[in-house]
Amino acid sequence: MRKNKFFLAAAFVLAGLASGPALSAEATGVPVERQSWSFAGIFGTYDENQLQRGFQVFREVCSSCHGAKLVSFRNLEEEGGPGFSEEQVKALAAEYQIADATVEGGVRPGIPADRWPSPFANDQEARDANGGALPPDFSVLAKARGVKDPFPTWVFNYFTAYQEGGADYINALLTGYHEEVPETAPEGFELPEGKYYNDYFPGHAIGMAPPLADGSVTYVPGEDGVEVPQTLEQYATDVSAFMMWMAEPHLVSRKQTGFVVLLFLVLFAGLMYGTKRKLWAGIEH
Repeated sequence: MRKNKFFLAAAFVLAGLASGPALSAEATGVPVERQSWSFAGIFGTYDENQLQRGFQVFREVCSSCHGAKLVSFRNLEEEGGPGFSEEQVKALAAEYQIADATVEGGVRPGIPADRWPSPFANDQEARDANGGALPPDFSVLAKARGVKDPFPTWVFNYFTAYQEGGADYINALLTGYHEEVPETAPEGFELPEGKYYNDYFPGHAIGMAPPLADGSVTYVPGEDGVEVPQTLEQYATDVSAFMMWMAEPHLVSRKQTGFVVLLFLVLFAGLMYGTKRKLWAGIEH
């Protein structure tokens, strides 16, 4: 009887896993589509070209309201990141004025060791410029946001190493705007003045205007000459990937270390099992 119950429960879990993960944005219940990220899975890595495009979107669009106080200019040249050269990073940093009370005039050109400058002097100035809302810092936003998996589909995430929920949510948010309140809005929903309807934002009323649109950022063809679509969807995907890198720049090395550790544990377990069989061979037990 117990065996039958066990197999019935196991069949229920496997059926849930086979149906695929049903993701929903936090506090909205709206399904979020999983994207095919290059950094997904156990052996996933960041796409250097995509990170460079994502940085361009962040710099030209997002950085006018959002900061990244945990990211230094020199991080952009680290292995596994956008892959900028030391000269490029120096030139980029020098384009910004950094507040420094130790120098004459109180400001100086940036250097690679400086953190990414905030677009506002303080939180109050940021609120005043954004209708009372405080734009979140982008440094670790991709790890602070996410999606929810209902039971039992979340169990499958332990085997696929799924951790791209933040990037999936940000991508969905950036593409989830509506010019007018759609018919699919919750019954009795009224959009407050100065707000914008978004399928995935908690409460659906977001204070940030749609930041991206087709053609708003000009991509230059890479060394391979391939032209990347300059569309809202492409911008959203690229900047989401870049934000994931900002939140976890050492993701690739962590995965490599984890794989080596798991491999060691498997070999060690086999060695210990063989030792046990050798020691207890011929002994009745």
